[in-house]
Amino acid sequence: MEALASSEVFLFDDFRLDRRGGGLFRRDDSGVFVPVTIGSRGLDILGVLVARAGEVVSKEEIISAVWPSTVVEDSNLTVQISALRRALDRGRAKGSCIQTVPGRGYRFVGAAAQPVAEVPSALSPLDDAPLAVVLSPIEAGVRGQLSRPLLGIGSTRRLPAILAPAIAAVVGVVLVLAGGAWWLWSTTRPALVAVSIQQPFVAPRLSIVVLPFDNLSSDPDQQYFADGVVDDLTTDLSRISDMFVIARNTAFTYRNKPVDAKQVGRELGVRYVLEGSVRRSGNEIRVNAQLVDAETGAHLWAERFDGDTRDLLALQDEMTTRIAVGLNLELTTVEAARPTERPDALDYIFRARAAMSKPPSRDNYVQAISLFERALALDPRSVRAQSMLAGVLAGRLLNNMADTPAADLERAEALSEQAMASSPGSALAHLAKGQVLRARRRYAEAIPEYEALLVSDHNWVTAYYYIGECKFWTGSIEETVPLVERAIRLSPRDPFQLGIWYHRIGSVHLLQSRTDEAIVWLEKARNHSPALPFVHAQLASAYALKDETERATVELAEARKLSPDNRYSSLARLRSVFIWSVPKIRALQEATFFEGLRKAGMPEE
Repeated sequence: MEALASSEVFLFDDFRLDRRGGGLFRRDDSGVFVPVTIGSRGLDILGVLVARAGEVVSKEEIISAVWPSTVVEDSNLTVQISALRRALDRGRAKGSCIQTVPGRGYRFVGAAAQPVAEVPSALSPLDDAPLAVVLSPIEAGVRGQLSRPLLGIGSTRRLPAILAPAIAAVVGVVLVLAGGAWWLWSTTRPALVAVSIQQPFVAPRLSIVVLPFDNLSSDPDQQYFADGVVDDLTTDLSRISDMFVIARNTAFTYRNKPVDAKQVGRELGVRYVLEGSVRRSGNEIRVNAQLVDAETGAHLWAERFDGDTRDLLALQDEMTTRIAVGLNLELTTVEAARPTERPDALDYIFRARAAMSKPPSRDNYVQAISLFERALALDPRSVRAQSMLAGVLAGRLLNNMADTPAADLERAEALSEQAMASSPGSALAHLAKGQVLRARRRYAEAIPEYEALLVSDHNWVTAYYYIGECKFWTGSIEETVPLVERAIRLSPRDPFQLGIWYHRIGSVHLLQSRTDEAIVWLEKARNHSPALPFVHAQLASAYALKDETERATVELAEARKLSPDNRYSSLARLRSVFIWSVPKIRALQEATFFEGLRKAGMPEE
């Protein structure tokens, strides 16, 4: 790409980038450049890429240039690249003007326009006309008449160098005359209200700063624990897909200062601020955390965590995990609810994830799958969309809510293979592969995929349950409950999975003939996720084993109504579709679950 004479102003496609602070502008239908809303980090990244158009620029080079002397996660760069693509690729017929070169970095391939002559400094106010200004009708008319032919806006022809001084003089005279006319006009007309035609800055999605937590303990030495919580939270949140997190060193500049969330949001360019406090009394410690919308100042989410300080590191790890998991769920819901005129792939992914944050049901699965399909249609190469769609398709089959299980599984497997081929290190790709393997009843092979997921992100709570589920079906039933209990402890309000987790603990108790305990857990599962047919079937069996025949009959009828494949019509039908694994589990199922269904009135054939 050929730059303007200043080497700081670039024209490409229908855009103009001024790296001197002017910003990014796009040519509208009338040929006038209007501002494009992009954060300062995004502009810096674009400047690096445009200056080396056609070259592959490594992630390390970009991060070093844009975040000097600051440790940031790759996800921060990914979020900014996504924002740039949304702004630059709108209406673009071909692929993105910012290409991802796997394993190497990014390349800018936008079409370069012919450079125009550098405008003398006397004309720069006109050239920067899209900035906030107050215009009289006369000034507006003058600028409208002069901007394109004199400044090259809307034209790619170079101005003859010999004409530049003359043009500058003419423009200067015209502006003086216009200014005089405006002064006369303003003395006889009401004052105009200032109108800013610069669009307000919009912070990146899922952008957040974790401010230093206040130490409310009487012992000032306890500040180290509060700082440790903030450190871990900053790291954990940066692992969340698409999350942009302000580095710790920057966040800690706000320590011991009065903080206004809206001001912090403007200063750091983030949508959300996480605040908190730590209070210790003896061996007890309490951590309070609250999420604030930096645009409105509204409090979106708050949580309190109590624990025993005898193992501070374990307590700190558990608390930060619970906060990170809770924030992930809350932020996904908030982002999905934001109005969007032209949804992109990420918008649909947020909406799909929000649909999956509700208790599982056939309708919620249909909605989520449809939204993931839209995301994939907009970005067919998105590993995120491929992986998530594969996981949801496999999950619908595993939860016995698929009308066409074979087709769901085939599609899920194909998407999982695409994701793994494109990004073998992706946590989401490992999750999708694990789900597909589990749906194919290859439990031992699925466990390493879930373990790889936890290595990448130890806050992926569902992985603990998935491993426990695989342990169950491979015969290690005694290892199942501790793993599922850990998932519940780390995400005690999980809106989607909690009913499934309760069910698995209840089913283990049922198989081990602890029927009273089984009923307690299965009733909790039913109350949380009433659309799961297998929960009602397990409850029918447990009630019948306790000779509560009437309640068993009601639950069995509900299981039959909710099941899409009529599997609860008879024991023979159930055996034909039931998941069988090792002989140990099969024997336990026959002695407890099937025996209870028989007592509940399910026929043999």
